[in-house]
Amino acid sequence: MENVRIYEIPSCKMVSSQVGMFGDGKLEKFDEWFSTLPRPMFPKDFLWYDEKKGGFVWYYIYSEDMTIPDEFEIIDFPGGLYAVATDIDGQDNSKVLNAIKEFIKEKECFEEDSTRAYLGNIITPPSANTAMGYNQMDYYIPIKIV
Repeated sequence: MENVRIYEIPSCKMVSSQVGMFGDGKLEKFDEWFSTLPRPMFPKDFLWYDEKKGGFVWYYIYSEDMTIPDEFEIIDFPGGLYAVATDIDGQDNSKVLNAIKEFIKEKECFEEDSTRAYLGNIITPPSANTAMGYNQMDYYIPIKIV
């Protein structure tokens, strides 16, 4: 049974928190903002770490009916293919990332796309988080067809 899924995120516009760190208020404000939006069946937010700027960036898929706070910006997201697997949020993620990379290598039709960042999002609804005591996170590694 395969535990890695292939997703394609279309190119689109995303609302961006811009670079911040948890505890500095920027990411918390972003979380507060998008948490007021209706909860979709699949999460529309993606968190990633900007190595160059040394902080996290949070994205949320944009739609024209949104009211965007001034401190956030709308960016063009290039989209693309991702190899995705799930693990427990807040724990060492090296095992799941290695499993995704092994999957990519085994398939021989994909390779990691180093021009795009790894993404992650929490997929657990609040009620399940309360019941389990933790969140599940999807980890996305960008790939391309070779």
